[in-house]
Amino acid sequence: MSVAPSVKDVLAQHVVLETEGIDRLYLNGYVPKLQIVEGVVGFFRRHRGEAFASSALMEPMTERFVESLEQFALAEDIPLITFAKGTRKDDVAAEIRQDFDREEGVYFIGKAQERATIYRTEKRRQPSGMTYPWIVQSTGLVNHYYVYIVDRDFGPLFIKFCSYFPFNAKICLNGHEWLKRQLAHRSIAFEALDNGLLSCADPKKAQKLSDSLDAAKIDAVFRKWLGRLPHPFTAADRKAGYRYDVSILQAEFSLTMVLDRPLTGRAFFEEVIRENLDLGRPDHVQLIFARRVNRQTPGRFRTRVITDGVIPSIHVDYKSARIKEYFKLGRALRVETTINNSRDFRIGKRLHNLPLLREFGFTANRRLLDVQQVSHDCAIGEDTWNAVVRPIAVGEQRASALRFDDPRVQALFAVIVLFLFQTDGFTSAQLRAPLAHLLGIEPDTITRGRMTYDLRRLRLHGIIDRIDRTHRYRVTSDGLRVAVFFSRTWARLLRPGLSLASPATDNHRLRQAFTRLEQEIDRFAQHQRCAA
Repeated sequence: MSVAPSVKDVLAQHVVLETEGIDRLYLNGYVPKLQIVEGVVGFFRRHRGEAFASSALMEPMTERFVESLEQFALAEDIPLITFAKGTRKDDVAAEIRQDFDREEGVYFIGKAQERATIYRTEKRRQPSGMTYPWIVQSTGLVNHYYVYIVDRDFGPLFIKFCSYFPFNAKICLNGHEWLKRQLAHRSIAFEALDNGLLSCADPKKAQKLSDSLDAAKIDAVFRKWLGRLPHPFTAADRKAGYRYDVSILQAEFSLTMVLDRPLTGRAFFEEVIRENLDLGRPDHVQLIFARRVNRQTPGRFRTRVITDGVIPSIHVDYKSARIKEYFKLGRALRVETTINNSRDFRIGKRLHNLPLLREFGFTANRRLLDVQQVSHDCAIGEDTWNAVVRPIAVGEQRASALRFDDPRVQALFAVIVLFLFQTDGFTSAQLRAPLAHLLGIEPDTITRGRMTYDLRRLRLHGIIDRIDRTHRYRVTSDGLRVAVFFSRTWARLLRPGLSLASPATDNHRLRQAFTRLEQEIDRFAQHQRCAA
């Protein structure tokens, strides 16, 4: 029977191309001064010199902007399409882009009615009875214009403008498309893998280029097209400081590993899914995202396996972020971290925070693979085994053995795995309740002295270490492997195996094999005249 390769073997021996880079970016273009009511009032009263701030002053701005967009489309012979309800906009764009043969330019503009944050005017009354207009923030269904662009450096992208004041915009672009364009400009041969690379004549150069995509380049392409498209604000407005800034709404960071053996890769990936259905548990997801999760932490933490046709994918949710892992087009292992709110990780939203967010996303991808590697490849060597199951002396301190067949040792290993990914460690008190539950006793029966004894044994054997200047402990990297190996071997191999080998399961193949073994031992003993 063939055995699926381990995670370690596949990643070390079967990856022929590895690329890491920014994938899809969905950005917010906004005028900072106009995101609060006081700023809007200042725009009309102090900047434009109006007596009152009113939505009536916004309507002419909307009309001029919409007219300039439609005149631009007419003058440049650009299709202007109203999206039908339920239409997938990306599909429409892809179909129209097939007939666009220029190196760069706008290839069509789409119009759709969508909900947006806008400002309205309310009538308010003074004590004297006089009424006056008052600006309030609200939401409403207004037209949005999707400007679909092919850029020389970034490839396909779009900028979406709200047609109503304060004319917030959205920018959507793709780092893989940018990378392909850079390789083509430098005449470096490559083969595309849908949204990524399948092969490349110079992998190191490709990775170096991918690493060079930064906030400055992304900001520059937005400014470039703001300068070419109709602008909702006048030159005088922009000179007075009413200019667009950019923040990050959604960022995807991907790691793509093309495998040399597609069939082996598929089997490997299915095994990874089977072994990691619990990655969304708070105790697991903490290691991947390096953030503590407790009962007060908002958000959803779960693991889902979703099948699209015959292609399964594993999704791990943490707050509003998500990691997706799947076997891409039967050729590559793909890990994608999507961050929908950078504040989940105490990182600001403005575009200049992209380097921090990028580092976080790439690290999360790698951590996912690390967790899976330890989970799937938890075997330990003979020396490690002997060091754990025998007494140990560290200087003048001694600790008893952590015997494999000791129920308390098994319970200790199972419990510390629960605290494995708690980034600030765990305390003796936190360990007591789950340990008592596994041992089938009341927590109060485990004394403080007994807990100190157990923690000391684990510490001297190198399974845990104590965090400096605290009474908290954390699992070591070697301790992680030992704990998973001990608990998994007992729970998945010996305990079910011994039950299947018992006389009560005569029809199981394992029991039949043991019976044959006993018979052969009896025959051998009789032949050697050693039978009792």
